[in-house]
Amino acid sequence: MTTAPSLIWLILFFLVPTLIVYLFSFRPSEIYGGIGEGWTLDTIKSLMKTSNVIIIFRTFILSLIATAICLVISLPTGYALSKLRGRWQQLLLLLLILPFWSSFIVRVYAWKFLLHPEGFVKQILVSLHLVSPDAILLYQPWTVILVMVYNFIPFAVLPIYAASEKFDDHLFEAAMDLGMTPLKAFFKVFIPGIRMGILMATLLVFVPALGSYVIPDVIGGPQTEMIGNKIVLKTFTERNIPLASALSAFLSLAVLIPMLIGAIAQSRIGKSHSIKGGH
Repeated sequence: MTTAPSLIWLILFFLVPTLIVYLFSFRPSEIYGGIGEGWTLDTIKSLMKTSNVIIIFRTFILSLIATAICLVISLPTGYALSKLRGRWQQLLLLLLILPFWSSFIVRVYAWKFLLHPEGFVKQILVSLHLVSPDAILLYQPWTVILVMVYNFIPFAVLPIYAASEKFDDHLFEAAMDLGMTPLKAFFKVFIPGIRMGILMATLLVFVPALGSYVIPDVIGGPQTEMIGNKIVLKTFTERNIPLASALSAFLSLAVLIPMLIGAIAQSRIGKSHSIKGGH
C-alpha cells in the first residue's frame, strides 16, 4: 500500500497522457486544424514521407554523435576523477556541475552569443586564421552537436565516475603484471569492469538528446531540425495534432526502447554476478 500514491501518480500523469497521445496518432486531422472524426492509419503512414524520414534520421544521427563524443570524453575524465582525492576531486566535481546552477535556456543562449558572427569565439578563430571572416559558426549541425555535448557531458561523466570509484584497481594492476600495456588494460579490463556505468551514461545522454528542442531551435537552422522541433511546429503552427501525436509516440518509443534494453541488460548482468558469487 505504501507504493499506491506513486502508482496512482504515474498512472494519472504518465500512462494516461501517453495512451491519449497514442490514440490521437490514429485519428485524422481536420483541414483547418484539430482532430477529425473516425480512425485511420494515414497519420502513421505519413511518418514515412521523405521529409519526416529525413528529420527522424537526422535526430538519431545527431543524438548518436553527441552521445559518442560524451562517452569518449567521459571515460578518461571519470577515471581520472576517481583517482583524485581530497580538495582536487571536490573542486573538479564542483566545476563539472557548476553550469547546472544556471538555467538551461541561459546556457544555450550564451553559446549563441559566443558563436555569433561578432562573438568572442568567432573573433578568436579569425585572428588565428582558423576560419575565414565570412564563415558562419551558427546554424550548423556540428554547432548543435557541440552545444549538446556541453549540456549533456555531466550526465555521462558522473555515472562513469561513480562506477570507476567501485572498480577494483588490483584487476588493472594484475593485467599489466601479465604483460598488458596500460592502454590495452584500460580497454580490456577497465571498460568491461564499468560497463553498467557506461550503459547508464549512454542512456542519460542519448535519451535527452533525442528529445532536444531548444538547442536545435536556438543554435541550429533548417538543416538541424529535429523531431522535437517538428512536434512543436505541427502542434502550435499547423495545428496538426494527429501528426504531432504520431511523432511524439514515435519519439517516446525511441526513448523507452533503449531504457528497456538497458534494464534488461542490467538485470542479466546482476544475475550473472549473483551466479558467479554463488559459485
